[in-house]
This record gives sequence, structure tokens and C-alpha cells, in this order.
Amino acid sequence: MKKLKRHMLIYSLLLLVSIILAACGSTNEETKKEETTTSASTTRLYKDYLGHEVEIPVDPERVVYHGEGYGDLLALNIKTVGAGFSWITNYAWEDRVKDVEDVGFPINVEKTLSLKPDLIIIGTSDDKTYSQLSKIAPTIVFDTFAPLNQRLTELGDILNKKEEATQWMDAYTEKADKMWESLVADDIIKPDETASVLTYYPGDRLFVMARAGLSQVLYDSNVLKPGDKIQKILDDGTGFAEISTELLPEYAGDRIFILTPVDDEAKQSTKEMMESPIWKNLPAVKNGHVYTIDIEKSDSDASTREWLLSQLPTMLKK
Repeated sequence: MKKLKRHMLIYSLLLLVSIILAACGSTNEETKKEETTTSASTTRLYKDYLGHEVEIPVDPERVVYHGEGYGDLLALNIKTVGAGFSWITNYAWEDRVKDVEDVGFPINVEKTLSLKPDLIIIGTSDDKTYSQLSKIAPTIVFDTFAPLNQRLTELGDILNKKEEATQWMDAYTEKADKMWESLVADDIIKPDETASVLTYYPGDRLFVMARAGLSQVLYDSNVLKPGDKIQKILDDGTGFAEISTELLPEYAGDRIFILTPVDDEAKQSTKEMMESPIWKNLPAVKNGHVYTIDIEKSDSDASTREWLLSQLPTMLKK
């Protein structure tokens, strides 16, 4: 009998130990699963503009952005640790980026590394640059010439700001529609007038803008339209095209917007064009429908667009 009791006691103890060990094992397993789930949830797979599949942070905190359209990030209240200042200096929103570090142009890899980014967004498709930067942090190539709605939607996705992107676009669209409707209602402009945006680059090179900068703002209005020649450039998906002054009559719209260059040589070319007989005989010139604006304040980024809504009515009413 004593032996039986002893065996039963030993069996009970062994059973208790096995239960405790099983419980511990289960707890450890659950803990591991929770840790794995938590770890996995901090990153996700993203496919960029050029097809790179990149593991990016779900909620990036130290972003370096290098390319046109920095004002898109400001519209989403994103503060980056670094940016290319060649796309920031003298812009309408320059005072909002005082604490951002300049990573240069072309982008300085060492400077970028020193900022310890957890995400890099670039506007260049250069393979060498991409390869160097992707060794520092997850790197995405972004289409900075895409339409505003597409850019903001994608940035909202990348930077965990989807709701902010939607809210901003809705508010901006409503404000812009009201502005253009008001200009038509007040007979400042007529529906279906054409417009063109011109600028000079150094080397006496004249460009007509199509998918870039101020032209995007004008053509998105559904009031001011591109002429046939500019529409062809748009259809080709090109940001701008170089033309000769002899072709001005074919590209000049009912309204002409001149982007004042930064370079002195380009400024001189602009002056000479505006003194030429070809220029003076353009209908828009004869009707006083020519407007000038600094090229650095004529971008199509979200923040500049918002600023332009307050500037365009004043320009067009002159």
C-alpha cells in the first residue's frame, strides 16, 4: 500500500511539473509570436515608381527627400531631416524649412548617411545613386512630375498620412474651383481660353512648359486650356519642350505667363524676346494678357499651389 501511495505521489508530481512546463512553453511561444507580430508590423513592402520592392517603415520618422515638389510634404505636415535645397531656396514656403539639413545637389551620400534616415525618397532614376543610397536606408524612387492628386495620394501612403492627403486635396480642389468660377463669373477670363507658360534657360534656350510647374496649375483649372501644340507635349507625357522664337505664334496662348529666370543670361534672353517683332505681334501681347512670375515661385507642389490661389486672381485682374 505504501508503495502504491509513493508511486501515486511521484506520478502526481511529474504530472504537475509537466503541466507547468507546458504552460511555460505555451507562454514563451505566445510571447515569441507577439514579438514577431510587433516586429513585422513596423515595416511593410512597398513597390516604387521604377518597380523596386522595398521594405519601408510603416511610420517613418527620419526622412530625407531629394527632388522637386518638396512643398507636397509640407502640405501633409511632414518635417524631413534632409532635403535638396536647390528645390527649396526662394520658394514661397522657404521659411518653413529652416531646420532641414541640405543634402546638396547631386545628393551628398556622406551627408545623407550622417542624418541617419529611416527612409530616403528621391526623384532621380540614376542607378548608381539609388544603389549608394539604398545601402544607407530603404530608398524609394518617386515620380515628382506626376499629377498633384497622384503625388499626394502616394506620399500619403508612403508616409502614413493617407487621411491628411485626402483632406488636403478635397479642401484645395474646392478652393481652386471657387477661384476659377469667380474669375469666369466676373468676366475676368472666358471659359476655354488658352494659356501658355514660357521660360528661358542659359544658352538662349526657350522652353514651353507642359507637365511641370505653373502649367499644371493652369490646365487643371478646366478653364484655361493648352493649345494644340502644347496638348501634344502633354499627350507625350513630357514636362516641357524647347522651341525657337520663330515658333512662338504656334505655341502662344490667349494668356502668356513668363517665368522669370534666376540666371542673368537667361534674363537677358527673355528681355530680347520681349523686344522682338514676333513677340510684339502676338495677340496676347497686344491684349495685355502677359504675366510674369519668378520661376522659383511657380512650381506645382501642393504648398506653392495653395499660395498661387491667392496670387493668380490679382495677376489676371491687371
